[in-house]
Amino acid sequence: MLPEAAARAGWTLDHANSIYEAVFNLAYIVGPGIGGLLIATLVGVNTMWATAAAFVLSIAAIAILRLEGAGKLDRSVQPKGVWSGVTEGLRFVWNIRVLRTLALLDLTVTGLYMPMESVLFPKYFTDRDEPAQLGWVLMALSIGGLVGALGYAVLSKHMSKRAIMLTAVLTIGLGMTAIAFLPPLPVILVLCGMVGLVYGPIGPIYNYVMQTRAPQHLRGRVVGVMGSLAYAAGPLGLIVAGPLADAAGLKATFLALALPMVALGLIAIALPSLHDLNLAPAADPPRGP
Repeated sequence: MLPEAAARAGWTLDHANSIYEAVFNLAYIVGPGIGGLLIATLVGVNTMWATAAAFVLSIAAIAILRLEGAGKLDRSVQPKGVWSGVTEGLRFVWNIRVLRTLALLDLTVTGLYMPMESVLFPKYFTDRDEPAQLGWVLMALSIGGLVGALGYAVLSKHMSKRAIMLTAVLTIGLGMTAIAFLPPLPVILVLCGMVGLVYGPIGPIYNYVMQTRAPQHLRGRVVGVMGSLAYAAGPLGLIVAGPLADAAGLKATFLALALPMVALGLIAIALPSLHDLNLAPAADPPRGP
């Protein structure tokens, strides 16, 4: 519903996607802290009730939202079943070369990036008995992502989407390569902030391409396909990274993830389909008054 909400608000899609991703990153930062405070003051069971109440508020907010296309379904353009909807979404993504390329890039980047945050850093700081430092590192990644997502709306006015995407993938790879040598904590924090900063604009760019390339009746299926690929890549990366870290050590595992990321960035430079990121969509959603 973001394109219709952006049109109603008089925002560009870049602005709307930037705010959307920034809110997600902000929630990722403050949510655990709020949860901890609630557990300390309300105890566990009551905290679960507070969480349930937050979901009720979310449902109520969506229930009162009135946007074009968010009402009753047009049955004539709906799939006959779940499987037909999935295959239609996959077929559409595969036939649009920029979507196909972004899906494969997202699959690879997520698979290489997620183990660093979810496996390697926790193991490193657990082995050193420094849980607080792990919290600082994860916060640096999240704050970098928040700033990067917020800054995308401004950055998109001065750089092409292709240039932003290529810069992001290459910088993540180089940052992960530097982290692989496990420098002192202040250096790790700076590198993590940099990685989060360049990772932040990736989500808004993906959203923009999906929203502008897919017709409204297919948008949900396209978002589902692209999101599912990313969610599938994360666990696959974790399955590989855990045993590899035990067998080869942290430095070797960091490098095993970082060097393919650098190679991916170099390959992406030569991909002609990424030039389509800079093409205006055939029918950009209208701006509001």
